[in-house]
Amino acid sequence: MAAHQRIANRERVPRNFRDRSNPLEDLSASDIFARYRFHPDTIMDLLRQLPDLSTHTKRNLPIPPLLQLLVTLRFLGTGATHILVGDDVKISRSTAGRCIRQVSALIANLAPNYISFPRGDQARQVMLEFAHIAGFPKVLGCVDGTHVRITKPSGPQEADFVNRKQYHSLNVQMVCDPAFKITSICCNWPGATHDNRIFKMSSLCHQFERGDHDGLLLGDSGYQCRPFVMTPFINPVNQNEKRYNNALCRTRVLIEQTFGFLKKRFQCLNFLRTKPEVAVVYIKAAVTLHNYGIVRGEVLETQQNVVQEAANVEPCPAGGDGYAMRAHIVQTFFS
Repeated sequence: MAAHQRIANRERVPRNFRDRSNPLEDLSASDIFARYRFHPDTIMDLLRQLPDLSTHTKRNLPIPPLLQLLVTLRFLGTGATHILVGDDVKISRSTAGRCIRQVSALIANLAPNYISFPRGDQARQVMLEFAHIAGFPKVLGCVDGTHVRITKPSGPQEADFVNRKQYHSLNVQMVCDPAFKITSICCNWPGATHDNRIFKMSSLCHQFERGDHDGLLLGDSGYQCRPFVMTPFINPVNQNEKRYNNALCRTRVLIEQTFGFLKKRFQCLNFLRTKPEVAVVYIKAAVTLHNYGIVRGEVLETQQNVVQEAANVEPCPAGGDGYAMRAHIVQTFFS
């Protein structure tokens, strides 16, 4: 009875809830960019493009929409674990994980607005800008694959995700333009899949085969030479072929630079500790944000010096049908 009386007489301490509605107010613009990869105005613009993130809950303090977006950007930008990202804003690991998955999916849904292959006047401008690099004609994009490491998946297909370097990954095909924008992405293939197979099965390849695009892609020796995919000569036999190879390599390096920029800005892509189907969503969200940042004119200060180390290429078997086109380009532009 005495104990109950002491509890009743104890002064009640009011709960002090932290105002989490706008964490951007506590940081400078440069600090916000360093933490979230975008400036405040751009973050607010992105928030307006997403569906309403307000949560209806019986909890005392639901997570504000802006905070949900910031938690997601923090994860995509740093690749930190959910518990560390949650600790930054005083939310639990499970809440942080839920925010990241939900908001990443919504950002990925914006992909059609920011990832599109050039057509019409835009295609002509892209070809002109590529030609200014090294004189290679009619280039619409540079294609290659990059591996995104993931945790070991469960199930009978686990071995399919082990790549040539003996770790589990997704082999992500991308195409870039001269501004390092990613104009095509295919991110749902296991790491053991060859680059050429991914391209052959892609919708972009089918579009070229139907004649939807009047131009070329540049690839490395991991791709078959096709009338619309130019690859280097493995053993050039004259100066014309060497000049062709030099121009192709000087132009195609843009895709390696694009991979470097992407993984520098969104460091989660260095290792996604999740299952493949969730990793696909994170990859598409990061690529969407990469292009969004370029559109907004916001890039990393160190971007001009970032290049991903080129991986050893697994040569593609001969048998492509593009050798006549390649010979024509050599004779016309590099002789």
